[in-house]
Amino acid sequence: MFSSRLPLHLVLLSCLLTDLHAQDPPDPFQDSVTDYAPQTNVECPDFSTTSLLRVWTPQNQTLHPREDEYVNTRAQNVLPNAWKDWLGDGSRIGYDLGSLNLTPSAWPKIGITLPGGGLRAAQFAAGALSGLDSRNETAKAAGTGGLLQVASYISGLSGGSWITGSLFFNDFPTLHNLVLGDGNTLDGWKLDLPFATPDGSDLFSKKNQAWYGSIIWSIIAKAQKGIDTSLTDPWARMISYHFLNQTTRANFFTNDSAHGAGQLWSNIPLIPSYQQYLTPFPIIVADSRPVGSNLTTQLDLNPTVYEITPMEIASYDPSLSAGMNLTFAGTHLSNGKPENGSACVLGFDQAGFIMGSSASLFNQILDFAHNTIAGMDDKDAKGLLYTLARQLSQVRTRADDVANWPSPFNGIKQSTFQDANATWLELIDGASNSENVPYGPLFVRKRALDVIVTLESSADQNGFPNGSSPITTAHRLSTLLQSSHQQFPPIPSRPDDFISTGVNARATFFGCDPSSPNDYPMLIYLPNAPPINGDDSITNTATFQLTYTFKHTSLFLDAAQKLVVEGFKPNTNDPDPNFGACLQCAAFDRARMKLSPAPARSDICTQCFKQYCYDPQNPPSRDELPNRSQTFKDPDPHGLSNFLTKNEFNFIGAAIGLVVLIAVLIGGAIWWKKRKDKKFYKRISNTLHTEAFAIQTYPAAHSKSESQVYQPLYEMPNHQGQT
Repeated sequence: MFSSRLPLHLVLLSCLLTDLHAQDPPDPFQDSVTDYAPQTNVECPDFSTTSLLRVWTPQNQTLHPREDEYVNTRAQNVLPNAWKDWLGDGSRIGYDLGSLNLTPSAWPKIGITLPGGGLRAAQFAAGALSGLDSRNETAKAAGTGGLLQVASYISGLSGGSWITGSLFFNDFPTLHNLVLGDGNTLDGWKLDLPFATPDGSDLFSKKNQAWYGSIIWSIIAKAQKGIDTSLTDPWARMISYHFLNQTTRANFFTNDSAHGAGQLWSNIPLIPSYQQYLTPFPIIVADSRPVGSNLTTQLDLNPTVYEITPMEIASYDPSLSAGMNLTFAGTHLSNGKPENGSACVLGFDQAGFIMGSSASLFNQILDFAHNTIAGMDDKDAKGLLYTLARQLSQVRTRADDVANWPSPFNGIKQSTFQDANATWLELIDGASNSENVPYGPLFVRKRALDVIVTLESSADQNGFPNGSSPITTAHRLSTLLQSSHQQFPPIPSRPDDFISTGVNARATFFGCDPSSPNDYPMLIYLPNAPPINGDDSITNTATFQLTYTFKHTSLFLDAAQKLVVEGFKPNTNDPDPNFGACLQCAAFDRARMKLSPAPARSDICTQCFKQYCYDPQNPPSRDELPNRSQTFKDPDPHGLSNFLTKNEFNFIGAAIGLVVLIAVLIGGAIWWKKRKDKKFYKRISNTLHTEAFAIQTYPAAHSKSESQVYQPLYEMPNHQGQT
């Protein structure tokens, strides 16, 4: 079995050019990187009392009972005090809250979106959330700190899913401690260690090879269970090393911990802060590529959008309107039932895999023909390609450029669901349909949100948002989701209008004056933007920048926090000392509107709304935001350049030596390849996706004999998974 293959695995996972001393395999009696593998052929629950699948209609939506229980219990027992902690007696915003006699259900229901955009998005969301966190004394004093504590929901996609998972699997600590570490139990995100080459650009260094070995161990363990893998799986494991809770600088390159393997999204309810109802309810968004389409471009708005909660993977799109128990995700269902009573799967919902699925953009950037990954730094791309080459030599995959999910929705909604006949789903980055902000779950009618706080860090223009994402969502809501979702409040209809009005670059409130509070939610828009004081920007970094110095990350968090805390004063470069009160006005206003009779809006809030509310009949102007510099300035240019300068001659010498070595190895590989039986390659995997790919990308790895390179390690399970 697995342990009997260890010596061969270690040979194959070590560097083929130098003695790498690949690390020992995981100890089976402790948490292990192989815990990434799910359990298969598990006894299913009693179908007479427990259904794995929920189905509803757009007109008769239901939420998962445990989601309903969590949100309602939090609203009854926790949120009233959280609101009072934030607003006090209400006098700062011109109300006497005591006289309003608000019941627990009368307080506004609020959701917060955490956007896509890689590490830029994750860091922006962290800094912005810090500015909304009552545990941050600066934010609390400004009046913005406290909004996080009154939120009922938090949704994330792509980079926003990374911070969502990181928050929950580290028990919802303060944001700066989460990202930078606290010198005690939290080691931070360690963003100075590159995602795909943590020990530097030498793929064959001892530490990199040990780390790649651990990554591949995880994937092999999953594949041995008959679950098809893809590039999303090593990507998921790489994400886990930075955002989950078992990895430190001291153990990064060792197997002393599982590095997040075995941490399940369905186990979020076991986290102490969740058990105490102290956190918003988390939702992750992923798009889907229609099975069989093999699309390598942006999606249109029609393909199904999925949401993943601790309870289920579901879609509230009218075409599907169904959800699968997340604990048993990975189980093939047909018409809601598994093949037999012992065909269930547990442990498929790895936290890293959830975050990786939401950020699986490889169908758009992975070019098999040229063995490249578009947009990524060269060393990151090489690291991922190297890992994929090793993976494809070890295991058989399905679609390499998506997240492969066994479908629980086979056979249902045949007339409307595009993948009703598929046995596998192809999940991809949650922004693949141009919705870079995870609005969808928060507009679901049954959730009945009153306020949606938008943290937005798309890189539409000069690394900043231009409104494309909310415009896209507004269109999807009004065309495809009219029957199932609330509608978007009035916003500018084109990106050019977002820019000309300036609302893409400063705090804005949309939907301030509906004819009825149920027309649409209030939208508090807090975008990534240049500093209000005219300084150069440090937060408009590239989506595929996967390395940040500690200094840059620290300054990034501070800059994002300032954007949220300071607001703006029209026609100046000064912060608004009243923005905290204005944010409180916006968050509270729907509660006022729902009272009968509704009290008049206070003078303070009226003045705030004149400054921050978007009025389509009297739009603001970009000219109110003078001297905003969109020029990016690296705040720590010496962090990288010093290293490069110090090692310049080493790199030159290594490059010359590598060129010579590759030339020799290519010649040897060609000679070797001609002599080998083509059946050898067929035994390993599909020629295009394994041998040709690996030879073109890493010819040096093919200089060894047949017995050493790409030898099949085990007989793959007979698991067809046909679509």
